[in-house]
Amino acid sequence: MDGLGRLLDASSRLPQDLSLESLFLSLLVAFVLGQAVAWTYIWTHSGLSYSRSFTQSLVLLSVVVSMVMFVIGNNLITAFGLIGAMAIIRFRNVLKDTRDTLFVFFVLVLGMAAGTQRHLVALVGTATFALLALYLHYSSFGSMGRFDGHLSLRLAGALSESEMTRILQRFCRSTKAISIRQMGTDERAEYLFEILLRDRTRRQELLDQLRSAPGVSEVSLSLHDRLMEV
Repeated sequence: MDGLGRLLDASSRLPQDLSLESLFLSLLVAFVLGQAVAWTYIWTHSGLSYSRSFTQSLVLLSVVVSMVMFVIGNNLITAFGLIGAMAIIRFRNVLKDTRDTLFVFFVLVLGMAAGTQRHLVALVGTATFALLALYLHYSSFGSMGRFDGHLSLRLAGALSESEMTRILQRFCRSTKAISIRQMGTDERAEYLFEILLRDRTRRQELLDQLRSAPGVSEVSLSLHDRLMEV
């Protein structure tokens, strides 16, 4: 017990820079870099679970953690007291996305770096994190979607098939027939395609031309929501 007491007493007397200027600089660094992380989150976010309060919390959390590191300093007694105080607070918010958890973890580390006046580490770390997040977002890394959706229709005869092929080549970058079902003893058939459109905004024009083509009937298009894959 005496050894532990001496350790705690010595740690509380360790020198540290607690000037007002260094505190303001650390909080400013945490605030600016926290905004950089938050903007990266906004630019790379996908899905329907966006929250304005969560984005603001990323900025404020980095500042709070930076101040916490200043409060703790090199004092183990203060650190243990802060842990006890934090245990009283109950956080009920549940993060549904693993990526959101990663952003929260990063701003915690950012605040620790700023609060311990490792400003260069905080700056380089934030720049690297933002560049990696932007690269993964704009390269669609991990995405499995190769088609925009499914097109189904019915044909009557070989002439109708050639006209259908011409229309699809005009509006689609690629098509893949995943199902062809013959209907009765005549040449009627039901087709199901996976399609990648050249321009998603012209999907109605594609449907209109297919419906007006001779021998083509019961045309329907089901496009995938790009926000579903998050």
